[in-house]
Amino acid sequence: MIDEIEIPTAGLIRIPPEMDVPLSARVRRLIDTKAVHRLSRISQLGLVHLVYPGANHSRLEHSLGVYRNSLLVLQTLSCNPRFRKIVDRKCAEAFVLASLLHDCGHWPFCHAMEDMRLVSIPHHESRVSSIIASGEIRSRIDQDWNCQGDDVMSVIAGKSFGSSTLPKEAVELLSSCLSGPIDVDKLDYLVRDSLHAGVPYGRNFDAARLVGAMTVHPDRPRLSVTEKGRTAAEMMVFARYVMFSEVYWHHAVRSATAMLQRMVFELRDSVDLIGTMDLDDAAWISRFLEISAQHQANSLAKGLFGASRALYKSVAEFNTLDRPDIHGALAHRPYWWLVACGNELARQLSIKLGIEIGGHQLLVDAPPMKLEVDINMDVVLRDGRVRKLGDVSPVAHALANRQFDGHVKRVRIFVHPSIRSKVGTLLSDDTWVRDAIETINQEVV
Repeated sequence: MIDEIEIPTAGLIRIPPEMDVPLSARVRRLIDTKAVHRLSRISQLGLVHLVYPGANHSRLEHSLGVYRNSLLVLQTLSCNPRFRKIVDRKCAEAFVLASLLHDCGHWPFCHAMEDMRLVSIPHHESRVSSIIASGEIRSRIDQDWNCQGDDVMSVIAGKSFGSSTLPKEAVELLSSCLSGPIDVDKLDYLVRDSLHAGVPYGRNFDAARLVGAMTVHPDRPRLSVTEKGRTAAEMMVFARYVMFSEVYWHHAVRSATAMLQRMVFELRDSVDLIGTMDLDDAAWISRFLEISAQHQANSLAKGLFGASRALYKSVAEFNTLDRPDIHGALAHRPYWWLVACGNELARQLSIKLGIEIGGHQLLVDAPPMKLEVDINMDVVLRDGRVRKLGDVSPVAHALANRQFDGHVKRVRIFVHPSIRSKVGTLLSDDTWVRDAIETINQEVV
């Protein structure tokens, strides 16, 4: 299928948890480029280490894990006649490169900033295309591989990109292997994030069984699983649900995320955001601490990155079960709208309490505009019929219908620790929140 599977390796890299990643000479040359090596200095989980101190693993470690998974998936699917008909050597090489390079466009705290959808913040995939199209990466691909950079980007983007000549069917199939309900990316980050965070939840599924059960949908060029992988698939869906609940959307992690987003928002006109995207974590943090020094956002920056941790405290939260009205009114709003709502709430509380509460001291955190990826995978039954995982699994059905965005991703209000005791009691009455929402809605209209 490709050299990395057929030819003895040029060496191994060991990554947690006790994984040997096989390297060919051409893969090693890619890892040694500046763009890929930079990922070793960018945290995979960003601010999660403020809650789980062990979660300091890098995007390079994750990228190597995804690359390793791509080889395992190719080995499994190479036995499938339909896969071999759709995917040739060139397509397979583009998939392997996409798996290794898909995170090259990331910058520090990338996902939190992308969720804000500011005009000045591009999507990291647009940065991947420029990185692959020039410099060392392009030179290595042109010299060592049978595909081109636009072929790699087609797999990452899930559609024909630039001058790529990859067949549409191959692009759709391989893209679903890289980014879909169950893919090589999730197979790595769930296990790896769980390991480094020190929690068991993301490792409680049979990854080997799941890979072994992968197949091609009989009617569409898309990754599916056979019935023997159904239990492993539903356990992975549940693992992802619990990881969101206990790690990615842990209340203290969301407090840190809300603080970072507000800091960036406050400083957006004082810093060249595009220019910071080529920095690593340490340089990025240093830049924002310096710029915020004479700004009200300094308390946010120091609380996150200063000598001692000082996270904002949760004083109210709303989910779709207990308060669907407030959750629905705040979820998936533009970030500027949430800022305006928080400012209005701070103004009202300032009048009530007779003290000055700055907008940067009260933060409204809500599910972002972008929804989570569909988790409802296709299962090919023994009789050849295809059913959604949610149709054959009660567990997956409940998760697929409620989705993470409607339950795990709660709306929360965070305040500076110094005013928690003053506003906490007031915010137990959600009338304040409803009034702020109504005021902002009227002002927007």
